[in-house]
Amino acid sequence: MATKEQLIADIMGAQQRLQDLIAEDREDPLFSSHLTLSQLKILMLLARHGSVSGGELAGMLGIGAAALTGMVDRLVVQDLVARAEDPHDRRVRRIALTRTGRDLIGSIFNAGDAKMRTILSRLSAEELDLVAQATELIIKAAGSSES
Repeated sequence: MATKEQLIADIMGAQQRLQDLIAEDREDPLFSSHLTLSQLKILMLLARHGSVSGGELAGMLGIGAAALTGMVDRLVVQDLVARAEDPHDRRVRRIALTRTGRDLIGSIFNAGDAKMRTILSRLSAEELDLVAQATELIIKAAGSSES
């Protein structure tokens, strides 16, 4: 029987191969979006935090307000984000995803779902039961406070 370390290495290698197979699909919306990494970060932060002020967003990204302005301008032109006056402080401009932005980031986040469903559908019920059990074990270990 393989050692625990060898089994961990084998599992991690298999996970990497699966990720590589899934990432090969060029129909993924991330590949067709033409977003820069900074723009993608902005969309992901807005998806997570909702409407935020420009200062808050700049702080989350670790950049200055001037640098953020240009990035947000380009996302506004693409109708992915919108600026609006803060209802409590007219001096503050809030930034939020538009419907188009929400749809795009949702499609990027969920792109692997259909591929994974297709892969899983190729397994028998018995094999799916094993995968489900293994997944639950991994989730349990991830939630454990022990290292």
